[in-house]
Amino acid sequence: VIIGVLLDQATKFIAIALLAPPPVRPPIVYFGDFFRFQFATNTGAFLSLGSTLPDGARFWILTGVNAVILIGVAVFLAVRKDLHVWATLALSLILSGGLGNLIDRLFRNGVVIDFMNLGIPGARIPFLDIPLRTGIFNVADVAIMVGLGILVLVELFHRPEPPGQPPAEK
Repeated sequence: VIIGVLLDQATKFIAIALLAPPPVRPPIVYFGDFFRFQFATNTGAFLSLGSTLPDGARFWILTGVNAVILIGVAVFLAVRKDLHVWATLALSLILSGGLGNLIDRLFRNGVVIDFMNLGIPGARIPFLDIPLRTGIFNVADVAIMVGLGILVLVELFHRPEPPGQPPAEK
């Protein structure tokens, strides 16, 4: 968790130093614009959800409620000693990403720093005629999404041993 938070905060510090305006800086593109470093700030949650809420409501929902949930995840990780190793990794990634973004909200006046973007160059979403790109995200967001992905896979494929039976032979 500590490594994840430090990595997230370090990359945001670098993004601010290299990408943040002023002056307005164009995105740094790689692989034919598949991967883009592009500075953005986000007052909302995932894909700016909640960014139009009044400041007070946004603070309590995105900072207060988030903090309570992260405390719950931390306590759960500390108390449960019988978690599968992959579930522990998944929850640790979610916790580190959540803490990374919470630190931004607390120390950057409710704003989260984002700076990475993926897309398929030249591809457009049919009927909407907009470029096929992700929203702009950060390392904390990646940790959260990878953690959620692992958690889903653990829930789908991990079969716990029935109580009172010895572990299956491998």
